[in-house]
Amino acid sequence: MKRITCFLLFVFLISCGRRNETGSKILSVSIGPFKYFVKELAGDNFEVNVMVPAGSNPHIYEPYPGQIKKLRQSVAYISNGYLGFEMTWLDRFYEMNRSMKKLALSGNIDPIVPEHQHEGDHNEGADPHYWISPACAMKMASSVRQFLIDLDPGNREQYDENFGILTEKIREIDSLAKELSVSAGKKVFMIYHPNLGYLARDYGLEEIAVEKDGKEPSPSRLRELIDIAREYKLKVIMVQREYDTKNARAIAEETGGRVVVIDPLSEDWYSAAAGIIKILKDSFAESL
Repeated sequence: MKRITCFLLFVFLISCGRRNETGSKILSVSIGPFKYFVKELAGDNFEVNVMVPAGSNPHIYEPYPGQIKKLRQSVAYISNGYLGFEMTWLDRFYEMNRSMKKLALSGNIDPIVPEHQHEGDHNEGADPHYWISPACAMKMASSVRQFLIDLDPGNREQYDENFGILTEKIREIDSLAKELSVSAGKKVFMIYHPNLGYLARDYGLEEIAVEKDGKEPSPSRLRELIDIAREYKLKVIMVQREYDTKNARAIAEETGGRVVVIDPLSEDWYSAAAGIIKILKDSFAESL
């Protein structure tokens, strides 16, 4: 009797696995912010599998077995297009699940490309951090909407309606960002990892990164950064949640500033973007 029960359980698990593989509504994405756009547009129509979870570095992360299992069951994959993580893993992902539909959100983004590239540098070809900029987010939302319609045309009306709601939210963040460009003083900010280059480009700001090409600053560069912070009276050095704050704290201690942790990889894109823009607004006011 025990053997029969075990056999039936084994058959049940196999059949469930097969149904999940053939009828899956899982959609995989590279990073948390992309989940926000899918869920805002699709609601519960898809389970979203995030390959780089919150708090992890998307340039060097390696997925764990549970993520790979869901990847194999996914109907589609939404990638960034420039992340170091994808340079290493994306082709392997597509080999694991050749039936997945694919969308690279970088396709409609005007990229920021480094002026100089040297062999061996930590460089992904183009800056991958476009999602925080509301101008880029609007293009991302449009791409995800059309992708979902192609995947699931029966729910087009829902995706169109939710797209209208989402674009209003993005416009709210866009309005906040535009306020930065009209505020008084020079719009300079300092951040550990250059995560806000597109926000700076699209809204007339200047980003100064502590880290360069994935490397910590040399003592001479650290001194230069301290001088820059003093020159522009920068009181805030932003550090992303997944990075060490040591060098940022060294600059802050020398200049009477403070370190502020931000989370641009949050799955709550709206709150993360609004929070970052508020930090910038307050820091610009302090530097006057």
